[in-house]
Amino acid sequence: MADSAYKAPANATDTTALVVVPLRHPFRIAAITMVVISVAAILYSVFTNKEFQWPIVGHYMLNPIILRGLATTITLTVAVMIIAVIIGTIAALMMLSPSRLLSVPARVFVWLFRGAPALVQLILWYNLSIVFKTITLWLPGVGTIFSVQTNDVMTPMTAAIVALSLHEAGYMAEIVRSGLNSVVRGQTEAALSLGMRPALSIRRIVLPQAMRLIIPPTGNEAINLLKTTSLVSIIAVGDLLYSAQAIYARTFETLPLLIVVTIWYLITVSVMSFGQYHLERYFSKDDRKTGRGRSRGILRRIFSFRQRAAVA
Repeated sequence: MADSAYKAPANATDTTALVVVPLRHPFRIAAITMVVISVAAILYSVFTNKEFQWPIVGHYMLNPIILRGLATTITLTVAVMIIAVIIGTIAALMMLSPSRLLSVPARVFVWLFRGAPALVQLILWYNLSIVFKTITLWLPGVGTIFSVQTNDVMTPMTAAIVALSLHEAGYMAEIVRSGLNSVVRGQTEAALSLGMRPALSIRRIVLPQAMRLIIPPTGNEAINLLKTTSLVSIIAVGDLLYSAQAIYARTFETLPLLIVVTIWYLITVSVMSFGQYHLERYFSKDDRKTGRGRSRGILRRIFSFRQRAAVA
């Protein structure tokens, strides 16, 4: 009998009279006690240390400058994620194309923009005017349609959206491609044999099934993108971090402002994680009950002090 002990009665043939004795886990109790004590000690040290200047943190939490920076961060994240999903999906479909004229450029696109660091891309796009002084649209037989100065177009916000969108599109292309490849090829062939066009079969057969594998990494990428947007402060975009820097550059209250930024990032990530959880539940309706029961069983096994074993 695994992980349990029992006392056999005098009449060993009477199995219904067996008394199950719970098996104790002293090391598990000791580990949980140490963790609780350590967390309590850390929290006590943080909240009682005057150097953290918690009153100043509370004062700046709803500061208009901080809230405007937070709004810019959220807007930038949403805009970049929408563009990245669109471009990444197109690149994924191109990579899956049997034509090399489509698959090879898509693979080069993913290799380039996923491989180059986001910060480097931000700086390069922001300084695009060094290479291209003007942006001109010219058509044969028509001539110049319009021409504008690159600096007038490539503002800090535009450079941030372009750079981060292309960077995230490289990751999204691989996420969508792996999700589409997870669908059994026979289903696509069956749809084509029924007369469905390839685009229709992808939209109605492949994508609904692939979403189960696409949603979780996409949610993680969105959360990671939210934190990556802090890089745009390098090119003077008024995001959350840049707003905090603008304040503590005048007041020298560096640590409290950085704590404010951290708290707002944690709040926003928590909201996004909650939304991701419900999206995953929506696209995994069939496995909802099984997954919930499995998760609860795992939590019970991890945090239970004593474990009772069933008698076979």
